[in-house]
Amino acid sequence: MSSFSFLAAKYLITAALVVLISEVVKHTGKYGALIAALPVVTVLVLIWLYIEGQPIEKISDHAWYTFWYVVPTLPMFLLFPFLLSRLNFWLALGASAGVTVISFGIFALLVREIGIELL
Repeated sequence: MSSFSFLAAKYLITAALVVLISEVVKHTGKYGALIAALPVVTVLVLIWLYIEGQPIEKISDHAWYTFWYVVPTLPMFLLFPFLLSRLNFWLALGASAGVTVISFGIFALLVREIGIELL
């Protein structure tokens, strides 16, 4: 498989999963959220890195840091529904994203104390 064909396949498979999840959400929000909460994209990235012959250390680091980067995003998923019922979609999304950035900064400072460098 040529590098262009492989790249095209990566894009198609990854995009198809995102579209599939958004279509499931249209029919059932609960199960769409369940699928979206699964680390589908991260698993795909791990697979692509492995297939491309990346060193095991790089693949392992990706999984390790993904865990630490997910933690400060969690408040967004509680805040967004709360704000969405009070603000328009874009303001709620923007405010939630802002809280995520602030949460990430605070979290990065906290975990630095135990030797984990996120920034």
